[in-house]
Amino acid sequence: MKNVDDLIDSAGDLAARGLSRGEIADELNVSRETASWLVERAGRSTDAVESETTRAGGPQDVHVDWSAIGEAGARLSAVGAALADLLREHSHEVDLVIGVEKAGVPLATAVARELETDLGTYTPRKHQWEEGDIEDLGGSFSRNFAQVEGRDCFVVDDTITSGTTISEAVEAIKESGGNAIAASVLVDKQGVGDVDGVPVDALMQVIRVGNDSNEDDA
Repeated sequence: MKNVDDLIDSAGDLAARGLSRGEIADELNVSRETASWLVERAGRSTDAVESETTRAGGPQDVHVDWSAIGEAGARLSAVGAALADLLREHSHEVDLVIGVEKAGVPLATAVARELETDLGTYTPRKHQWEEGDIEDLGGSFSRNFAQVEGRDCFVVDDTITSGTTISEAVEAIKESGGNAIAASVLVDKQGVGDVDGVPVDALMQVIRVGNDSNEDDA
C-alpha cells in the first residue's frame, strides 16, 4: 500500500468481508480511530476524500506494512530469531510465548521455535469492537494452545500504536494466573518502552518529527 487511497480501499474491502473495525485496525496496523476514519471514507469519491484530507489534515497515524516479511517463511523465521534475541535479555527461564492475534501469532510461533518454548495465543477485545465502549468487551486465550496459569510468559505482537493491546494482554495473563516477563514487537509507534512495568522491546521505533494541532493520542 502506497497512500491513503489504497488504505481506504483496503478498509472498505475488509469491512465488506465482515471484519469489525477493530479487526480492520489490526489488519492494517493502524489505530481504531484511524480504522473508523478509513471505513467511513470507503466508497466515497477520491476527490471528496482528498478535499477533506487536505482540509482536516487526516488522521495522525503511521501505517506499517510488513507483508514482505510475512509472506516469506524464511524472512519470518529470521525476524522471529531477532525478536527472540531481544527477549533473551530479560530471561532464559521463560517457557511460554503468547502471540497476540492476529498478526502477532506467526511472529510468536517463530519466537517460540527459536526459544524452544510452548505457544499460547490471545485475542484482544478490539477484534469485537465496532462502535461504543470497548471497555465493555473482553479478550480471550485460545484453548487450542498452551495455557498461562502458573507460568512465566513473553508477549509478542507486530506493532504498538498506543500500548493498549499489550497492556490488555499483560493484564489478562495476570488475571489467568500467569506472569508476563517482557514483550517484543516489530515496530513501536510511540516509544512505549514498558507497559504496566513490563519492558517492551522493539526492532524498530517510529519517531514523528514536528507538531500538528490535530494530533491525537491514538
